[in-house]
Amino acid sequence: MKAAAAKMVYVCQDCGAQSSRWLGRCADCGNWNTYVEEQARVAAPSRARSRGPAGTSTPLPLGEVQFAQANRLRLSMRELNQVLGGGIVPGSLVLVGGDPGIGKSTLLLQLADEVARTFGPVLYVSGEESVQQLKLRAQRLGIPGDRLLVLAENDLERMVEHIEQVRPMLAVIDSIQTVFLDTVASAPGSVSQVRECAGRLMLVAKSTHIPIFLVGHVNKEGAIAGPRVLEHIVDTVLYLEGERHHAFRILRGQKNRFGSTDEIGIFEMRDDGMREVPDPARAFLQEGTHTEVGNVVTVALEGTRPLLVELQGLVTETAFGMPRRAVNGIDLNRVHLLVAVLEKRARLPLGKQDIFVNVAGGVRLAEPAADLAVALAIASNCRDRPVGRDVVALGELGLSGEVRRVPQLERRLHEARRLGFKRAIVPAAGELKNLANGKGRGGDRQGLPPPEGEGRGGGVLTVQRVETLAEAMASCFTGD
Repeated sequence: MKAAAAKMVYVCQDCGAQSSRWLGRCADCGNWNTYVEEQARVAAPSRARSRGPAGTSTPLPLGEVQFAQANRLRLSMRELNQVLGGGIVPGSLVLVGGDPGIGKSTLLLQLADEVARTFGPVLYVSGEESVQQLKLRAQRLGIPGDRLLVLAENDLERMVEHIEQVRPMLAVIDSIQTVFLDTVASAPGSVSQVRECAGRLMLVAKSTHIPIFLVGHVNKEGAIAGPRVLEHIVDTVLYLEGERHHAFRILRGQKNRFGSTDEIGIFEMRDDGMREVPDPARAFLQEGTHTEVGNVVTVALEGTRPLLVELQGLVTETAFGMPRRAVNGIDLNRVHLLVAVLEKRARLPLGKQDIFVNVAGGVRLAEPAADLAVALAIASNCRDRPVGRDVVALGELGLSGEVRRVPQLERRLHEARRLGFKRAIVPAAGELKNLANGKGRGGDRQGLPPPEGEGRGGGVLTVQRVETLAEAMASCFTGD
């Protein structure tokens, strides 16, 4: 008797939506030409589906669940510890994404080596490299790997067998797009394979309490390749960012069920691997450049960490009919808005000027607290006058030219004072609890002394509070 043909469905590669026929545009995510034909998933037996992620079907009162903060695997890599929320949680599933060659495998191999040396055996599974290639990388990084077990495998069933047999303290799968299940008919990296493999690894992590790190590829738009359901399955999503021509790498938490999602870790790519930056707040500054015309320093807040970043503006007369606006590290539409405010409120003739804005060091800024620094950098280059030595600027700009308050202002100012800056231009709105001789609002100067118990470094930071962009420019370019 002839066997019945397998039922085929069409699956969206971006969101995982299914359809019985091919569609040019996905009705769920709205993307075009994303449907591919795959074999329909066969429902598993009811007994196999009855067990939950923790391997038990018995409900427990929440108060009786035992878990201590000490259960986390705390690492000596301070930056990675901070992004993970205090260490690796047993049984967690972590997804690490980033551009090709950015350093994902290097960072995870160093992480695996530290866990192996500190806590116990680690299983590193590579679906893209042989064990000999892994050995070459380990030699370059100076990793002996006595308790680091390596495996070149693509079959998920065999991976799970090795994980359950070895019972490592940590398992790394590099990468999820190369792993396949025999029960899924589609090719490795497809929507069905990525979803099923990630779901199976999630069950293994929860039932064995072994943390598992997954490496994920990214698409042309910079998002993790495969369905968005992959990011919903895992507990933590980390993105490794950075410019190829810069040594700094930023590990950013996009999702974290066990900690804050705003934290970042800053590393430097060297010949011997990824190394932590000893003073991240100072990492993106270069001595002497922030005193030049068109350069202004601001304090960006990434999670709980203040970073001093140099913003550079360049204004030149356009050689064509349409002036050009080019930016690097900041939103272009935001710069268009700030240029319009400078033209309308500060009377700067920018309509026939090419304007270039750059965030030095390869940093990307998203918060509006850098608005005032961007505007002052453009105005400084337009007037060919420096803002001044040892000055930081903080504030969001409104369309009427007002300088609006920014969150955690005092934390930012203390970091600027610690690094030796002497004057800060900040919004008049908002309170600073530790201001000396605090009085008045716009235009008045106040002093921010060091916190209690800190007897060295920085000195007193003079705080210049302004209400409008015009006041800020007058303070910088025409004196008090």
